[in-house]
Amino acid sequence: MSGQGAESPARQVRVSRCDSAPLLWRTQDVEAARSLGLVGALLGSLPRTPRQNLRLGRPLLLLPEEEQLLGTSRRPPPPSPPPTSAREARAAEVALFQESLQQSYDCQRVLALHERKRAVRRSFSADGAGDSEAEAELRRRLEAVERHFVFPRSALAVQLSTARAGPDADGPPGNAAAPDAVRDDARFRVFADLRRRGFYLTSAGKFGGDFLVYPGDPLRFHAHFIAVCLRADQDVTLSDLLAISRLGSNVKKTVLLCSPRDDDGVMYSSLTWSGMV
Repeated sequence: MSGQGAESPARQVRVSRCDSAPLLWRTQDVEAARSLGLVGALLGSLPRTPRQNLRLGRPLLLLPEEEQLLGTSRRPPPPSPPPTSAREARAAEVALFQESLQQSYDCQRVLALHERKRAVRRSFSADGAGDSEAEAELRRRLEAVERHFVFPRSALAVQLSTARAGPDADGPPGNAAAPDAVRDDARFRVFADLRRRGFYLTSAGKFGGDFLVYPGDPLRFHAHFIAVCLRADQDVTLSDLLAISRLGSNVKKTVLLCSPRDDDGVMYSSLTWSGMV
């Protein structure tokens, strides 16, 4: 397997957290992560269609390995001077929130104006008008819409967080399983090695593996491999090998067993289902 490595983003990326979930909210942060080849998963709804789930927007949820790789690739932010008082800090937060609301309002107003103009054009096309007088009337209507269009503040769609990520906050703290540090380290080493080779990775939970491995941008390519991360000394049952190889054959993907070595490299073994004897 071969490919070209990713370049580090020139901008500082701000990662927010909702419980244990790393999220990217700003467009420039998402662009910087994409420049590193990090895919993530969009969770938010779009401003004009807040209740649909076919096309999603920000925030971008990162895999733990993506967040760790992003942390090793970005520079630490310059230290900011502490606020002189809690009142000034609160005023700065309010100003930042008002600015984000204004940006959202401006964007939604443009979208609403375009939608109103499309409605006017559809009404003319439905009437079957195509002569010069109809074209002049259409231009006059569009100019009138442009001059008199009003988008009330009450129509502004604001996205609210209605779900919490991670374990139940009301339950006892001992319910959450302790993370396997050794397995997490193996997953990250495999993730970083495949990214260094130029591959793109997403979660492969629904395929029974750790990562789906793409030869290029997932928006343009299908995944070629299902990566399963194993420690070099880890025992694997024959039934597990048969199950994952059969699943890989059914979805037309090659299963990769990925084991980090002591020399900081990764050993890859492929599994292919050839049928039962």
